[in-house]
Amino acid sequence: MILSRKSKLSLKDTIPFNADDFEIINSANQYRTELLNLISTATTRIYITALYVQDDEAGREVLHALFAAKQKNPEIDICVFVDFHRAQRGLIGEKQSLGNRQLYLDLTEQYEHSIDIYGVAVKRREFLGVLHLKGFIFDDMLLFSGASINDIYLNVGNKYRCDRYHKLLNNSLADSFVNFLKTNFIKTGCAPKLNQNTVPDKKQIRPLINKLKSSIKRSPYKVEGTTSAKTDLFIAPMVGLGARGNQLNLTARKIFKIASKSLVVFTPYFNFPKLLSGDLRRALKKGVEVTIVVGDKRANDFYISDPEKFSTIGIVPYIYEMLLRNFIKRNQQYIDSGQLNLHLWLDGSNSYHLKGVVADDTYHLLTGSNLNPRAWSLDLENGLLVCDRNQQLKERWLQELSGILAHTTRVTSIDNIQSINDYPDKPRELLRKIKLTQIDRILKRFL
Repeated sequence: MILSRKSKLSLKDTIPFNADDFEIINSANQYRTELLNLISTATTRIYITALYVQDDEAGREVLHALFAAKQKNPEIDICVFVDFHRAQRGLIGEKQSLGNRQLYLDLTEQYEHSIDIYGVAVKRREFLGVLHLKGFIFDDMLLFSGASINDIYLNVGNKYRCDRYHKLLNNSLADSFVNFLKTNFIKTGCAPKLNQNTVPDKKQIRPLINKLKSSIKRSPYKVEGTTSAKTDLFIAPMVGLGARGNQLNLTARKIFKIASKSLVVFTPYFNFPKLLSGDLRRALKKGVEVTIVVGDKRANDFYISDPEKFSTIGIVPYIYEMLLRNFIKRNQQYIDSGQLNLHLWLDGSNSYHLKGVVADDTYHLLTGSNLNPRAWSLDLENGLLVCDRNQQLKERWLQELSGILAHTTRVTSIDNIQSINDYPDKPRELLRKIKLTQIDRILKRFL
């Protein structure tokens, strides 16, 4: 789908669908139940794409379910795609190991019929870019979320990471996802299998990365829709990689621009790209009511609650909060008038991972993109643009929003946000060093 310069929608590369085939899942626990059910009932194909499938209770449960489905029906096509680098390292702070790949190897040895687990390298090093594509295909069903697969995303244990979860039953949409993965990852050979004894080394992976970038530019999501001017409800899948000509980024900007009454934005990491910040300011100036839902720093997945265990990575939530304070200062007039509603999400010790944009209760961008500089220029991202002209999905969408806002508080001024002087000693001292050396500009570029 292409949004024109006049903020109108083109019907190119869009897929019509029925409102009855669209469902919103409202909790991580329900998402886990649905995921396992879809694995057990799929008959022809399962394609899973995530940043990682972790070697923990939830990850093992999902992988065992996938292998079990393969043993039950050896003809079923099962492929899993994860980030090549992330799959081969342990968690931050852990000793060096094969990471999640060791689990993939062990399970492959354990079962007679194997599934295919591919590693996708977006850049030569993980911190320069990762596979951030989302979407699980089960026959003709797409289960779409920003969540990866581990204990906290699937609410195994006493904590969960809040995300958004959507189900869409549509053959054309499912085919477009599967064909994209086959074309760019499998047929090109750009994604080596991780559940085999050898994988490419750093030197060998470099040409595969270059080949992958070229392939994605030539072969984005392709659809065989029959959308007409009279179609009221349609959807378009899209991919984004790199700062230039990024279809997903351009679509996010167009949705900001097309909003005439309301704009709702979800992001876990408050650091909008410069261009998107400008679009947001213009939306406020033309009178659009803007709602931004962001996680409290304590709901950030990098937050370290124990001062004694604080490490450098724990500075990330504090940097986001400082950016948030600056944003509040610049836009206090809109907050005072009620035009800008800034909500902080916090639910006990749980974490926040929501993404997406909604304009006028009509245009929905469902995505795993964090809407920050890193996502816009480094990571391989995707998304779904839903156009609901007659607002058939409005009641479901507002119910989802209400459930999210139930765990938020509205920010009325910077007095609601801690300053650097309120922080514990270690993050306060580190932040002052960062500001002194101007490294914060570099950090904001990669966060």
